[in-house]
Amino acid sequence: MNDIIKTQFTLSRDAFGKLNLTDATGELHENVSPVRAFPIQAPESGISLVNTDGKEVGWIEHLDQLSGANAALVREELQGREFMPEISRIVAVTSFATPCTWTVETSRGPTDFVLRGEEDIRRIGTDALLVSDTHGIHFLIRNQFELDKHSKKILDRFL
Repeated sequence: MNDIIKTQFTLSRDAFGKLNLTDATGELHENVSPVRAFPIQAPESGISLVNTDGKEVGWIEHLDQLSGANAALVREELQGREFMPEISRIVAVTSFATPCTWTVETSRGPTDFVLRGEEDIRRIGTDALLVSDTHGIHFLIRNQFELDKHSKKILDRFL
């Protein structure tokens, strides 16, 4: 597939709510899914549209390059597929030894989760952290240096 076909397309939903792509040649690709290349460090860039066989049928260099309707469909589809709440504040921890329960405020509301060990806090780049709970849910701290003083103090005990 050449680059023109990968980057020039229109998106729509069918009667069942599935995302469909019509490429530059007019070929319909049913039930496509957007997949981010770099979901944390560049969430708006490098998005592949793949069919049910995993074959890339479209490419989005940056979401701003799409029409408003196409960009909205891609964002909506990504939100439905991805669940990675961002931690905005660490309220409390039950212990500074692991396993322990963290009480946090996230982009999806307040929650509690169990941290098995310090190895479940991973650095992503220079500022971001990915925290995994016992159920495999990933919580993102986009910038550890922008957390409030109380949250930083707790987090420092685990890093």
